[in-house]
Amino acid sequence: MIETGVIHGRFQILHNDHMKYLLAGKARCRHLVVGITNPDPTLTRDDPVNIDRSHFIANPLTYYERYVMIRRAFGEVGIDQSEYSVVPFPVNFPELYRYYVPLDATFFVTIYDEWGRKKLEMFTAAGLKTEILWEKPIEEKGLTGEEIRRRIVSGIAWKHLIPPSTHMLLRQCGVLKRLRDLYISQKQ
Repeated sequence: MIETGVIHGRFQILHNDHMKYLLAGKARCRHLVVGITNPDPTLTRDDPVNIDRSHFIANPLTYYERYVMIRRAFGEVGIDQSEYSVVPFPVNFPELYRYYVPLDATFFVTIYDEWGRKKLEMFTAAGLKTEILWEKPIEEKGLTGEEIRRRIVSGIAWKHLIPPSTHMLLRQCGVLKRLRDLYISQKQ
């Protein structure tokens, strides 16, 4: 088992497949650093490989909401707070990595598409040690935050696709109304 691993994602809404990904990373290391990408608009950059992931509509939750969401979900599955850290991670700014994550860690990635391959290339070019958790065709990706957000706005069943603590947080922070308002304003 390695000492420290780094895993990352937007987690724009934390769902059950995100948890599988996070737990797969945690199973490979003693301490997991969870990097939240697109932590704020200043640390979000368009990338031609996946332009949609930087749009405001794709990033409706704040860094802090996602931070709390991950901590509560880890608590639900019994992961002690000493076994992980949650930090901002400006994935599109390799020159800033050293300010947020330990560069001697193993960086975990999953690959479904060109965006996954591009991140692996960025990590490799930065001289980081990487481990591919899995590589699958996009058709096998499973849940996405976009799908969860779409279901919420459309009134399609979604609560069973996320950790219980995530549902509670979405209600407490007013995220459900925020999502509906965002999607309504986008249509206008």
